[in-house]
Amino acid sequence: MDSQACAPIALFVYNRAEHTRRTVEALRNNALAAESDLFIFSDAPRSPEAQSAVREVRRYIATVDGFRAVTILERSENFGLARSVTSGVTRLIEEHGRAIVLEDDLVTSPHFLEYMNAALRRYEHDEQVMQVAGYMFPVALTPREDALFLPFISSWGWATWGRAWRHFSRREDAFARILGDRATLHRFDLNGRYKYSKILRAQLRNKVDSWAVFWYVTVFTRNGLVLYPSRTLVQNLGFDGSGVNCTVSKFDQDELDPNYRVRSFPESIAVSSLADKVMSGIPATRLSAAAVFTRLKALLPIRMARS
Repeated sequence: MDSQACAPIALFVYNRAEHTRRTVEALRNNALAAESDLFIFSDAPRSPEAQSAVREVRRYIATVDGFRAVTILERSENFGLARSVTSGVTRLIEEHGRAIVLEDDLVTSPHFLEYMNAALRRYEHDEQVMQVAGYMFPVALTPREDALFLPFISSWGWATWGRAWRHFSRREDAFARILGDRATLHRFDLNGRYKYSKILRAQLRNKVDSWAVFWYVTVFTRNGLVLYPSRTLVQNLGFDGSGVNCTVSKFDQDELDPNYRVRSFPESIAVSSLADKVMSGIPATRLSAAAVFTRLKALLPIRMARS
């Protein structure tokens, strides 16, 4: 692995052509895009109703340029998001030793790739640092540096190394250890401020299939750290009811500042003194009337066809 080369980018897409276009155009606007290899993983339709939308996405991604190379991997069977992400990230990690990961509803700052690659190089050999996150919650922070370490993951634009990803496991036995100890559970739920344990319980009941909860358990049980920018470099467009896994909710987010760059990193590898402030500022999801309308509009033709 050439540590000076740009890390490969994995982009996971499914059935939202407009979201995918906005994600790609923002990513292509990064200065390092022309030096980066983009791998687009296109999942197959989950149902006959999804075929047209998937075809539209595939027609668009066939036109994508502006990167050093673009590789398109079209699934012939439906993997679902969790399997698609874990298998795609594993593939790039095995081939390149690291990966930057995006889904099809994430718009990035023009300085996203610069930050990701700088952090991947800086912390390449620091075992405790297990992920680089591009998103930051809408919390006003004034740290000494432009980035800080927190003890939990983010799935909205992130990166990791082979040395960290090799610990990833979908075994659920670790869930019981977390759920069965009150102090551990309190820490897992960010000192009671965000109920990640609800996702654990939903996973155990097969109500969700989340790669991210297994990744968080992996990082948590190894006392891993995640590097976050002090201001967000990613915005999520997915709270509009358009996605297969999206809820009819919205989540307060900061606007992207195209001029903000991460120029300095933490002096020590330790949980930031601002961690409590960040965790206290995590906003709750709220019902979105627009997302409800989008979901109902999408379901109406299916119900009519089945009636």
